[in-house]
Amino acid sequence: MKAEGIDVISFAAGEPDFNTPEPIIHAAIEALEAGFTKYTPSAGIKDLKDVIVAKLHRENGVDVKPEQVIVSCGAKHSVYNSCQVLVNPGDEVILIAPYWMTYAEQIKLAGGVPKVIHTTADSGFVPTYEQLREAVSERTKAIIVNSPSNPTGAVLPRQTIKEIAQLALRHNFWIISDEIYERLIYGETHQSLAALSAEVAERTITIGGCSKSYSMTGWRIGFAAAPPAVAKAMSNFQDQVTSNPTSFAQKGAVAAYKLPTETVEAMRVEFEARRDLILEGLRGIPGITVPTPKGAFYAFPDVSAFLHGEFKDDAALGEYLLTEAKVATIPGNVFEGPGHLRLSYAASREAIVEGVARLKEALARIGPA
Repeated sequence: MKAEGIDVISFAAGEPDFNTPEPIIHAAIEALEAGFTKYTPSAGIKDLKDVIVAKLHRENGVDVKPEQVIVSCGAKHSVYNSCQVLVNPGDEVILIAPYWMTYAEQIKLAGGVPKVIHTTADSGFVPTYEQLREAVSERTKAIIVNSPSNPTGAVLPRQTIKEIAQLALRHNFWIISDEIYERLIYGETHQSLAALSAEVAERTITIGGCSKSYSMTGWRIGFAAAPPAVAKAMSNFQDQVTSNPTSFAQKGAVAAYKLPTETVEAMRVEFEARRDLILEGLRGIPGITVPTPKGAFYAFPDVSAFLHGEFKDDAALGEYLLTEAKVATIPGNVFEGPGHLRLSYAASREAIVEGVARLKEALARIGPA
């Protein structure tokens, strides 16, 4: 629709709207001009592995060696690598719903079976210990943890993180911890699972990357830090699939991880202000309820009051909002969060105000049941 010149406000994008910081861009340009355009080691260049090791120690309390780090073409690639080397046909992998839809598909691509725990806004989209325990079976191979969460913005409390770790140790399954949104967190403290203890670290694959924190989504640089045997298997697998991540993008990533914390903090502060702005607007729409996201850049409002008449589900409502209000959203059912919409506040403040006003007007025509 935008290509046709239609004025659409998008709350659908899962990426920051800021440009990549200039020092990162300059580092990549310098690499290009220096001829750094050839193959690199499949698991990433030494300079990048070294700064990732330092970052994990400094920011996450996770200690690994460079050979335990596999640099990939984005965090999604790292999750895929993890599933491919850990999951066998018939193995179960626990997911906490609502979850990023790619997780379930990557589990299935490895022949695994998603075992889904459903959470609600009443619990802050945090599973109880009983739910976690009941999801474990003799076929459980792993759990995928995403905190802060896409799509809900939920941040798992330290107690829940510890409960997941205890179950993994007791039942001998792996933890795939996708921490791509770790720097975009509001009023909470990020807890890396692998930092809990050496025993937990031996069962954990920590996944991160540059995309969200440094506004580098198109650069496609992510990483996994894993126990030595798993890291070696992931390296061997990646070598046969993609080989190395883009050479000069890796040089940009080196610069990213050397930036002062103020660079990311400025973006985080702006996202927090936008979060508060979109929450204020959404809570002014009769019939909508929305919890306060504690991380990432998504709001996940409950729109079930409007699912009546011709609007049988959130997908139909999302289609209506796009065609009538010219506002793009993502239906919650794709995340196993039916009755919700995912709204990204990675948009300008002006777009947020205008977009929410359009939503309010369009939803008023339906009215809550």
